[in-house]
Amino acid sequence: MEGFIAMIPLIVIVLLILASCIKVVPQAQAMVIERLGGYQATWGVGIHFKLPVIDRVAKRVLLKEQVVDFAPQPVITKDNVTMQIDTVVFFQITDPKLYAYGVENPIMAIENLTATTLRNIIGDMELDETLTSRETINTKMRASLDIATDPWGIKVNRVELKNIIPPAAIQEAMEKQMKAERERRETILVAEGEKKSAILKAEGKKEAIILDAEAEKQSAILKAEAQKEKMIREAEGQAEAILKVQQANADGIRFLKEAGADASVLALKSFEAMTRVADGQATKIIIPSEMQNMAGMIKAAAEIAKES
Repeated sequence: MEGFIAMIPLIVIVLLILASCIKVVPQAQAMVIERLGGYQATWGVGIHFKLPVIDRVAKRVLLKEQVVDFAPQPVITKDNVTMQIDTVVFFQITDPKLYAYGVENPIMAIENLTATTLRNIIGDMELDETLTSRETINTKMRASLDIATDPWGIKVNRVELKNIIPPAAIQEAMEKQMKAERERRETILVAEGEKKSAILKAEGKKEAIILDAEAEKQSAILKAEAQKEKMIREAEGQAEAILKVQQANADGIRFLKEAGADASVLALKSFEAMTRVADGQATKIIIPSEMQNMAGMIKAAAEIAKES
């Protein structure tokens, strides 16, 4: 019994050693295992067993995509303008073995590589091109970094220029230029608005003149039609009056004939009818030849009566 109690510490030590040999690798992680100082294997997700003392975990590697924000780096453009640019790099470890043995400090290596690559790209571009070509710079940097970091087991997925900070004098000049540009655009917009307003006013006046002319035309047409209608009705009224007078005269003559009136009376009635027809307004009256002969006979009879 005493021997068993004496072995308890040894048993505990053995159990602890065995427990340390059991390794569970969580999701999105990997372990680089070395045996006697040399690379042995890369463990993925799951439970694994290693030999005590002989095997050891050399490096735990995170396989998720990682983001590193680097401090602003001074760069000089092609036209000798010094500016500060800070970058953000998105990368992912694709080979834990290369990541563990490829470079001593991978993050520092990526930072230095990013700074040198950025200086090379910006050195071939002028200030204005640098400020307007972020997408081009991002693409070039990602391609260069991805090639350079491939031997380290790192894949660069994306590179972004976070801030481009030009010198204070350049910023002030840019602000003045932007202000002048805004004022120019405002002046153009005001001028275009006034132009459109003048065009609309002119078109409105033109339409008003056309409508007035059309209204005057319609009014003149209506007045002419009314005058025409009036003249037609007056002519019809006069014609109807003359027709009634003639009808009355004809009825009177017929009545005289039926009453036995002689030719002189009929001639006199005819003259009275012609006088009423003229109504004192006619300048010329055409008298039939029969009525002229009858008038001559009446005149001759009147002279004979005076002599006697």
